Amino acid sequence: MTELADLLSRAERVLERLESLLPGPAAAPDWDAAVAFRWQRRHGRAALTPVRMRHRIRLEDLQDIDEQKARIDRNTRQFLAGRRANNVLLTGARGTGKSSLTKALLNEYCAQGLRLIEVDKTDLVDLPEIVEMVGTRPERFILFCDDLSFEEGEDAYKALKSVLDGSVAAMSDNVLIYATSNRRHLMPEYHDENLQARHVGGEIHPGEATEEKISLSERFGLWISFYPFSQAEYLDIVAHWLSSFGVPDGELAAVRQEALQWALMRGSRSGRVAWQFARDYAGQRQDGER
Repeated sequence: MTELADLLSRAERVLERLESLLPGPAAAPDWDAAVAFRWQRRHGRAALTPVRMRHRIRLEDLQDIDEQKARIDRNTRQFLAGRRANNVLLTGARGTGKSSLTKALLNEYCAQGLRLIEVDKTDLVDLPEIVEMVGTRPERFILFCDDLSFEEGEDAYKALKSVLDGSVAAMSDNVLIYATSNRRHLMPEYHDENLQARHVGGEIHPGEATEEKISLSERFGLWISFYPFSQAEYLDIVAHWLSSFGVPDGELAAVRQEALQWALMRGSRSGRVAWQFARDYAGQRQDGER
C-alpha cells in the first residue's frame, strides 16, 4: 500500500506540472488601454494585446471610393446604434483602400464605443473564444480579418464559416466580422470546376466544389467591391496626400509627370502607390532636395 501511495503521489505531482504547461483560457485585457486589439498566440497561450500605436487614417483621406465608404459607413452606424447590421466582405484590387477603410472607421467612431480586434487567418479557429470574451462588454466590436484567403480543407475556413452562420450558438449582438480579400469567394477557383456545372431545363447549376466555395462568401451579408483607379483618380489621390503632407498647391501640377512615372515603375496606380509617392516627394522636399 505504501508503494501504491507513493506512486499515486508522484503521478499527481507530474499531472500538476503538466497542467501548468497547458494553455488556459485567455485573460481579458485592460479594455481602457486601447481601442484596437490584436489576438495573438505565443507559446500556445492566446491573449488580446492592446494596440497602442494605431493607424490614424481618416475617412476623408480615402479618395475616389465614395460609394464604398457610404455603404460600409451606414452599416457601421447601424451597428453602433444597436440596429441590425451585416458582416462585411471587402474584395477587389490591391491597394484600393479595403484595409484602410476599416481602420478609418475605428478612428471615426471609437469615441462612440467602437472597438477593433485584429485576428490573423491562422487564429480564426479561436473566433468562438473571442466572441465569448467580448459578448458581455458594452462596447461594439469589429473582428477584423485582413487579406483573407484559404486553401482547400483549412481548419480556419471551417471555423469562420461556422461562426458566421453555421453554429448552434448565435453570435453576440455586439460583434461583427469585417474581412478583406483579393479573392471574391476567398478560395482559389479552377477551370475544371466549371466542367462540373449541370444544365437542367436550360438553367446552369454549379457543381459541388463551386457551391462549397460560394457558401462562405455568401454568409457575409454585405459585399463591397473595389476597382483599380483610373489615371485621373490616381492623380487626385496623389494631390490629396501631397496637400496633407504640407506641399503647397502651386507645386501639385509640377509633380504630375513624376507621379505617373512612379506608378509606371511600380506597375500600379493604386491608392497605396499614390501615398508612397507623396511620402517620398514630401520627404525629399523637407531635406531641401526639392
